[in-house]
Amino acid sequence: MSSIYRSEEGKSSILEDYEAYLENLGEGVDREYVETRFGQTHVLLTGPENGKPLFILQGGNCVNPMTLSWFSSLFKDYRIIAPDTIGHPGYSEETRISARFDSLALWVSDLLDHYKIEKSAFIGPSFGGGIILRLATYIPERIACSVLVSPAGLAVGSKFKTAQDIVLPLVKYRMTSSPSSLQKITGTMSCNCMKEMDKNIMGKIFKYVSMEQDNPKLTEREELVNYTSPTLLLVGEKDVFFPGDKVIERAQKIIPNVQAVKYDTGHFPSQDVLIQMNEEIRQFLQKNY
Repeated sequence: MSSIYRSEEGKSSILEDYEAYLENLGEGVDREYVETRFGQTHVLLTGPENGKPLFILQGGNCVNPMTLSWFSSLFKDYRIIAPDTIGHPGYSEETRISARFDSLALWVSDLLDHYKIEKSAFIGPSFGGGIILRLATYIPERIACSVLVSPAGLAVGSKFKTAQDIVLPLVKYRMTSSPSSLQKITGTMSCNCMKEMDKNIMGKIFKYVSMEQDNPKLTEREELVNYTSPTLLLVGEKDVFFPGDKVIERAQKIIPNVQAVKYDTGHFPSQDVLIQMNEEIRQFLQKNY
């Protein structure tokens, strides 16, 4: 089996950070492994056991507890089910599965079946949002409602700008470990507001992981004809990967039941914006779930 990690030391260093992040999430987070047709999946569970289920799908090329922590204000009201995405850093199977077709949707449906959940609410930042769009394409009846946060799968930013602000500094950082290159990348991703802990983890992932290059494919209008669940789209105006205005414009053309909110932030939201997002999500779920 080919590993997504470039070295064993790199892998254990990233998993140490995963554990530290998990501790930060506080008491009451359980973890277990679930068998799926694509291999073992490591799942974090928290919130009241009798709460309505809420799946939170992690961002790509990062660790699950990091993007899960963005939504911690929802933990007390919902039964949170947060799987480590297969083929991404974390404890799930390391084999990548294609983000283009139905594989990721089938992976989520295996998890829903395991927990005996007919349909659930979903939140997905970035790559996780792209997974929700694959689910909406292939198994729309299993989504009660969804929240897409700066999602992959709708529109992409300028290739030139991404190359200039992300790819080149990334190549340089891999070669030199220069803090200024890391600062340039994380600054671009977050409008210079990324937490030190996150910056540190991102640095290790840039260095030690063969990054997932393939985002979930751009969704076509025809793919979503059967998807009518209420959808909340939250985007960052200064998102280098998925620019807010382009994403909203595309979503309004292809997602039947969508409401969109744009924030003055990058791909990684600032702490202030996260507070606003959580409030928006809370109201949306209360109304639609």
